[in-house]
Amino acid sequence: MRTLYVRIFLITVAVIIVSSVLGFFFSNIYYHAKLKEFNDEKLVGIAMDMKKFAEEQPDTVERYLNNAASLGYEIYVTDGEGHDQFYGREFREKDLDQQAIRLVLGGEVYHGVAEFPSQPFITGFFDNQLSNTVGVPLQVGDTQYAMFMRPDIILQFGELRIFFALIGTLTVGISVLIFLFSTRYLVNPIERLSEATKRIAQGNYNLKLNTARRDEIGQLAQHFMTMSRELERVDQARQQFVSNVSHEIQSPLTSIQGFAQLVADRELPEQEREHYASIIEEESRHLSLLSKQLLLLSSLEQGNEDMPPTQTTFSLKGQFRQAVQVLQWQLEDKELSLRISVPESIELKGNEVLLMQVWMNLLGNAVQHLPKGRSIEIRAEQTDKACIVHIQDTGDGIAAEHLPFLFDRFYRVDHARERSSGRTGLGLAIVQKIVRIHHGTIEVSSSAEGTLFTVTLPQM
Repeated sequence: MRTLYVRIFLITVAVIIVSSVLGFFFSNIYYHAKLKEFNDEKLVGIAMDMKKFAEEQPDTVERYLNNAASLGYEIYVTDGEGHDQFYGREFREKDLDQQAIRLVLGGEVYHGVAEFPSQPFITGFFDNQLSNTVGVPLQVGDTQYAMFMRPDIILQFGELRIFFALIGTLTVGISVLIFLFSTRYLVNPIERLSEATKRIAQGNYNLKLNTARRDEIGQLAQHFMTMSRELERVDQARQQFVSNVSHEIQSPLTSIQGFAQLVADRELPEQEREHYASIIEEESRHLSLLSKQLLLLSSLEQGNEDMPPTQTTFSLKGQFRQAVQVLQWQLEDKELSLRISVPESIELKGNEVLLMQVWMNLLGNAVQHLPKGRSIEIRAEQTDKACIVHIQDTGDGIAAEHLPFLFDRFYRVDHARERSSGRTGLGLAIVQKIVRIHHGTIEVSSSAEGTLFTVTLPQM
């Protein structure tokens, strides 16, 4: 397996190689497009100066051309009849055709540098072929010559080539080393995050990462810490959920088992037998309700939240009327007043059965907890984007420390009273899940004057 350091090293080397190739490629294109003709013109000017001096001092031509070659030029002189003379370093290829020689002997100028073929990865400036020269006619005494010349790159640059090559090599080498050492600044936090991932997979959520950095790595570590805390909370909630389910099932089962044994006693008076049988029946109903709500919550969590099933359009006020009819006897028994301020024009689009469960749970909770003689108010309003429903009661309110946990499964404000009432503690968790499936929100606020639930459902 390649480590991150090896990958960074290979990527760095690849970037340097590709950059060098592309840099040479585009530089060569620029030379052929812009500099080649300029270089040719400059060399022609130098050749003309050499021609002028040689023709003015015919007795010193040999010495002059040798001196010019030693100063950094490659020179070829021919009369076209086999009398050839080379001055300076030897050309790599003697590929000059006879037509170019005849052209110069005829008094024309040969522009071999400007006419050198353009190739992507071959720079004519460094290619010391005989065809890559400039040629001018040279008259020495009564003899007409053709003189071809080009710069001797090796002689002109000499040690400077080694100097620049050394600079380039050291620059690349040192850059790679510095880059590799600097990557530890990036790689080490990633390695720590990788180690933290292994610890989380093993169930250890107590992590400490460096979140002081102000870059993306610091933000990632901060988000990682947040994720760790959230996973720990979810894991604790899962364990608590299993514990609560076990407790909720075990309590009625224990009661059913104990009272069933008492009912089996033949000497038990009939009145006590009926009392114990009624307790068994009540506990059985509690188990049935618990199992139904657990199945409903499970099916809601496994469903597709993007599209609630069986969507229909229905009247919101009609739903509240049905809910009130179901709760009518409880309202009358506790002498509760109910006010509904829901316009007839408000219609919802969603799952009618699930949303009825929302209103039934919220109203049922209010009726269950309100003292006698209090009131409940239902208000609704419609905006361009959402329908907002308020369900407010005039009860004694809920303590502030309980509000953040009201929608948690099995959470009860008053454990003794809730358990004796036969309620499961899943109602508000189911309400929140249904509202979220419909892409809505539910909020709760409470004071000594009462409790307010606000449900916001977007217009679909």
